[in-house]
Amino acid sequence: MQADFLINLGQKSQVPIISFSATSPSISSFRNQYFVRTTHNDSSQVKPISSIIQSFGWRQIVPIYIDNQFGEGIIPFLADAFEEINTRIPYRSVISEFATLDQIKSELLKLMNMQTRVFIVHMPISLGSKLFAMAKEIGMMSEGFVWIVTDAMANQLNSMDASVIESMEGVIGVKPYVPKSKKVEDFTQRWKIKFREENPRIVDVELDVYGLWAYDSATALAMAVEKSRISGAFFRKPNVSGNATDLEAFGVSRDGPKLLKAILNTTFKGLSGNFQLVDGQLQSPPYQIINVVGNGAKEIGFWTRENGVVRKLNSRRGYSVSKENFGSIIWPGDTTSVPKGWVIPTNGKKLKIGVPVKDGFTEFVKVTRDLTTNTTTVTGYCIDVFDAVMEALPYYVPYEYVPFAAPDGKSAGDYNELVYQVFLGNFDVVVGDTTIVLNRSQFVDFTLPYTESGVTMMVPIKDDNRDNTWVFLKPLTWELWLTSFCSFVFIGFVIWLLEHRVNEDFRGPFWYQVGMIFWFSFSTMVFAQKERIVSNLARFVLIIWFLVVLILTSSYTASLTSMLTVEKLQPTVKDVKELLKSKDYVGYQPGSFVVGLLRKMNFDEDRLKAYNTPEECVDLLAKGSSNGGIAAVFDEIPYVKLFLANYCLKFTTIGPTYKTDGFGFAFPIGSPLVPDVSRAVLNVTEGEKMVQIERAWFGESTCSDSSTSLSSNSLGLDSFWGLFVMAVIAAVLALVIFLTKFIHEHWHIIRRSNLSLRERSRILARKFDTKDYSCHTFKKSELRDVLADSTHDLDCSRSPHGNLSSLPSPRTIGPPSPSNSSHTEQMLHFPGEEGDSPSRGENEAVNGQVEMV
Repeated sequence: MQADFLINLGQKSQVPIISFSATSPSISSFRNQYFVRTTHNDSSQVKPISSIIQSFGWRQIVPIYIDNQFGEGIIPFLADAFEEINTRIPYRSVISEFATLDQIKSELLKLMNMQTRVFIVHMPISLGSKLFAMAKEIGMMSEGFVWIVTDAMANQLNSMDASVIESMEGVIGVKPYVPKSKKVEDFTQRWKIKFREENPRIVDVELDVYGLWAYDSATALAMAVEKSRISGAFFRKPNVSGNATDLEAFGVSRDGPKLLKAILNTTFKGLSGNFQLVDGQLQSPPYQIINVVGNGAKEIGFWTRENGVVRKLNSRRGYSVSKENFGSIIWPGDTTSVPKGWVIPTNGKKLKIGVPVKDGFTEFVKVTRDLTTNTTTVTGYCIDVFDAVMEALPYYVPYEYVPFAAPDGKSAGDYNELVYQVFLGNFDVVVGDTTIVLNRSQFVDFTLPYTESGVTMMVPIKDDNRDNTWVFLKPLTWELWLTSFCSFVFIGFVIWLLEHRVNEDFRGPFWYQVGMIFWFSFSTMVFAQKERIVSNLARFVLIIWFLVVLILTSSYTASLTSMLTVEKLQPTVKDVKELLKSKDYVGYQPGSFVVGLLRKMNFDEDRLKAYNTPEECVDLLAKGSSNGGIAAVFDEIPYVKLFLANYCLKFTTIGPTYKTDGFGFAFPIGSPLVPDVSRAVLNVTEGEKMVQIERAWFGESTCSDSSTSLSSNSLGLDSFWGLFVMAVIAAVLALVIFLTKFIHEHWHIIRRSNLSLRERSRILARKFDTKDYSCHTFKKSELRDVLADSTHDLDCSRSPHGNLSSLPSPRTIGPPSPSNSSHTEQMLHFPGEEGDSPSRGENEAVNGQVEMV
């Protein structure tokens, strides 16, 4: 009030008003041109305070402030800063500057019965001393409480009584940082000497930051006066009547604007740091974070605009609010454990847990009323899970279950209405088979889910009496059939290429050789090939190919067996599109969000039927859509799994699964219980306790997963492409080696420049078609071939063309050949082949043979 009054006078007279103590944000130089603030605006410490809150993860804060302009000025800035870090202010504690000890005690007891345990105190030391003394008396300076003071008290801790400091043990404070320097130490010593001379009765007085700001303000004013060369104070008197008040008769300074400009442009290094005014007020320095311990305060960190919370100044790290950047902190109650910031109220109030009332699927939640004793018992899977979760919390939380029921005992509404009761404050928590969905999360905070999530479709199954004539084709997809056929042909062709020149089994007329390729390749499918393989390259290819054939045939046999023995049942409905097209009736549980999902899927409203119990659902599915029943059921996976545990031989699930977040517990928005309960949910669901609860309520199903047995057993190419790649690589590698060797042996033909490409190709083809007599297989059979030729010659001498017996035997001039066709090929000579000129005997034999033809 004093500052406002003086600022108005300065504005009227155009005289600069300099204040080193008016910190309230409500007083602004933007609205008062002649107001110069040489201290810090209270709003500048809001960011350091919110960073401390964010570092330790506290979600609810209660500000305690004095009931005047000074106290109220910082609150809007605190609210904005806390909103940015998702922290709520559930209550504001306002204390009058003239409050008695009893009034302060009454207010503190009210705070003590609340959940929140983090308090921010913003008041002068005269009132703050009373507050902390009373908090110490009633036990609010014990373990679990957090107290943070603004610089209004942190700046003047040195001037407080020792008893007050003792009651503030564990308090955290923020205050502007004043760099230590020789200049400050010398000034402080001179000031103490002078103060003792003038006040001999006062001892142990310390100079605080306000004294330094006062000295710097006087220095800045002196420098501005010298700079502006003002010699005296001249005022222009206003023209007012004789009845005017003293305020109306105030004059206007002639040199005021000039002096104001000089002050605003004055900069120097003062006792409190760099003195520089921006927009009429002193710039905020780094803030020092302190912890009240013993008879004083110790430094535990700093806050800067550039780096956030840091352990030491001049840190070059990025912005951070990690609690690891703080030094060791002693919290109220002389403990080093970080308080969680809230507790269950100590007034004995129990949490009201709302539970749904339903007729069917009572394994999840069951409400039983005893009319004789007028008591209600709540049991079920969800109830046991919640009890286990609350037991896993590191503290005790009293609660009681309250059914969401009308006076007649029936349900008072659907699940959306039940969840909304938490928003209205009628329930503290909702426990039950409550699914986490978007529209509900706008009114409550859900914990992590504790069940499997999703909505799926369940339909009846029927015997598959279709004709199984072509069932043998179903084990493999058409891509795998086609790939297998091509691979068989390719491998047969490669084996023929590798064996043609060295193996008599792979020679003969053209169509015989083509048939051999197909016969040999496909006979490997059942390992029925009888042809002898003599080439090492062909053997290498067959080793890899036999592995592929073995795996492929084994997989085919297993899949076909499964189809003939297991795949006997088929669903009556294949997918959702079939339901929409046929306009069949579908079922859902009343009160569930699933009905909204069905509307979004374009199901007609008049085609939706509700069921309350599993037995009613079975009856509707058994009738079928055409007989007044339903063709399919849409429900959440936990219900479907419970249903199939008893009826898996009659029904099955069909995809797709529509994603949801499963069942969760609903708390009020911003409830500090949510993080702890969510962690406890993970603790329970990942342990053996969850298995025991599920077994107790759902039992152990003896049915296999019907959806697995009904799925397609066809094997696809993606399961075998690696094997085919291996076989192809082996075949290609063998071909490369064979062709390299063949070309090397006949390189003299390729380099002949007097032959065209076509002639060279024709010669190489003929060379490939001849036998490779260097192969050991032909050497071993040479004697047998000679004996066979001799027998043949004797037969020819008895023929009517007896004159042919006088011709020399071709066998005597070349290697033995097992067949006449090969013998003829051996005697042919291709002109132009270097180094391959026939001898005279050979020419005569050829001529003689031509004459015979």
